[in-house]
Amino acid sequence: MRGHNRRILGGIAAGAIAMALASCTMIDPGGMHGSGDLPDDVNAADVMFVQMMIPHHEQAIEMAELVLDSPGIDPAVITLATEIKAAQGPEIVQMEQWLDAWGQPSMPGGHGGHGGMDGMLSDDKLQRLADAEGEEATRLFLEGMIEHHEGAIDMAEDVIDDGQNAAVRELADTIIVTQQAEIDLMRDLLD
Repeated sequence: MRGHNRRILGGIAAGAIAMALASCTMIDPGGMHGSGDLPDDVNAADVMFVQMMIPHHEQAIEMAELVLDSPGIDPAVITLATEIKAAQGPEIVQMEQWLDAWGQPSMPGGHGGHGGMDGMLSDDKLQRLADAEGEEATRLFLEGMIEHHEGAIDMAEDVIDDGQNAAVRELADTIIVTQQAEIDLMRDLLD
């Protein structure tokens, strides 16, 4: 039942992402705020980053929960998964508050397999992680989270280049530093 629900959510999420990406084109990509909806210190790149990073973080939390629910996981991975949940949950809340303040919608559809977004795991990969135990679950989590973090870093670097909101850029800097350190740790754990 759990895997079936995840596949349904993944299908809904894929459609929601397509709709959300289409709606993002209504924001003037040049930052001129033709829609009149954005504050002066926020541009389309800031909004896109936040709208996409929320479900990205939600999937990281889902992955952490899957490995924490699995028996026989390396204690260092349990610690890492717990830290990822603790860091990314409050960041989601902050980003949702920004979107509310900017009068912009969240990306609909909740979490699940958001294929096509940088570093997002497919429903199949999530299901394999959900079904795995012990060393296999540890390996799948580490490999998947490295890929996931690399995607988040790419997104953060893009908003540093193209965004203009100071708070968003600060969060992007934090994501780059924190997640690169976690990638280095996860590579060591895989070795």
